Amino acid sequence: MKKSLLFILPAMVLATSCVDTLDDYNIDPKRPQAGEVPATTLVSSAERSLARTVVSPSVNLNPFRLYTQYWAETTYFDESIYDIKTRNINGGFWSAIYRDVLRDLQEARTIINANTDPTFAPAVRANQLAAIEVLEVYAWATLVDAFGDVPYSEALDFARPQPKYDDDAVIYSDLITRLNTAIGKFDTSAEGLGSADLIYGGDVAHFAQFANSLKLRLALTISEVDAAKAGTMVKEVQGKLFTSNEDNAQIAFQTANPNTNPLFEDLVQSGRNDFVGTSFFINKLTTLNDPRLNVYFQTRDGKYVGGEYGSNNSYESFSAPGAALESPTFPGVLLSYSQVEFLQAEAVERGLGATGSAKSHYDAAVTASILEWGGTQGQATAYLAQPTVNYSNAASGASFKEKIGIQKWIALYGQPTDSYREYRRLDYPVLTKPDQALSNIPRRFFYPVVEQNLNAANNSAAAAAIGGDNVDSRIFWDKF
Repeated sequence: MKKSLLFILPAMVLATSCVDTLDDYNIDPKRPQAGEVPATTLVSSAERSLARTVVSPSVNLNPFRLYTQYWAETTYFDESIYDIKTRNINGGFWSAIYRDVLRDLQEARTIINANTDPTFAPAVRANQLAAIEVLEVYAWATLVDAFGDVPYSEALDFARPQPKYDDDAVIYSDLITRLNTAIGKFDTSAEGLGSADLIYGGDVAHFAQFANSLKLRLALTISEVDAAKAGTMVKEVQGKLFTSNEDNAQIAFQTANPNTNPLFEDLVQSGRNDFVGTSFFINKLTTLNDPRLNVYFQTRDGKYVGGEYGSNNSYESFSAPGAALESPTFPGVLLSYSQVEFLQAEAVERGLGATGSAKSHYDAAVTASILEWGGTQGQATAYLAQPTVNYSNAASGASFKEKIGIQKWIALYGQPTDSYREYRRLDYPVLTKPDQALSNIPRRFFYPVVEQNLNAANNSAAAAAIGGDNVDSRIFWDKF
């Protein structure tokens, strides 16, 4: 379901009348005072920031389209060789989630809980708090998936300026508990966030569906470290998941700043030509006769030509990202129906209690992706019939991880943060670091410099706990 983004700016304090004391002048007119910001406005802000963070192509924030080798860079290729420090990319991602998402959601919860208006129905309050909890779980999981151990139980507390880091597996366990509780509190007969919900426009039933689909994602993420728990979770969400592209958890951006898609801002508005497709990705799409190729990329002299990953490339010589990605209204997807079907296929293969066959879910996932990108049912059917794509092709000898992993990688082109997690989790496609790489392909971000400087003791303890604060240390679920 596509909903228009309406980003509501906090009310500004305007002093236009006489005052009683000079203290009345000691007010920042651009900063709202306590109690003046509606809780739902903060949720809108958090949803917007979350979507922008996970889909952004900015080399100061989100390099995951580079790490998963969808794109190569042109003039500068520092991020493609895993230079994380120069632009403080890890710090940008860390701050965006903590400051712009989690902090707003925390404050929204505080305001909702403090609301004593007798007309504020308990069921509406419960729905709003449950939606906030789901968004928080998503944001916390995103942080853990990027860094591993992070400040959690003591985070966002002004009384604790140096919070301890919590174990990543322990955080995930608590997030699952919180998500289960939130799911149980949704009441589809009552209203929720209303138009302030930029994802579903206040549709509580859809938000509950999102929560269950997120639960499925978390279940498969932990499946190699706790299969029993993952199996319980998979069974609990059957029949409660996304069933079409209309259910996608996404924000429809607008045509004018500041609510345009960050892809448009970097690919068009910036006036820069920083990215082209990689030969690795474009050649794969070409070999598979993938109908999404002409949407994912533009031609050069009538051909699709990929550049060299980890080197500089002439923008005029190689295929640029597709015109669809240059639209200011291109949606920012948090979780898609296609991804849910791939997760279901994997759950069947792992024997975790999902209904249906792995092939039926795989076919549904691929079809959903092709349709999502403007293709047709006929194109999807023809694509899936090819021996190189057909899930039942026994002659291929490919494992379920390879078959699902490669097609999922192709489908998650518009969801780079998810694609980076799934590449590390499924180990497909097989990527090779460039010759000039400063490190191996990162399995995680190392911690921001500000944490090393201002939270040194806790940061050092966390680094020791994960086996060293480097890009080769693995998140708890990244076992193989």
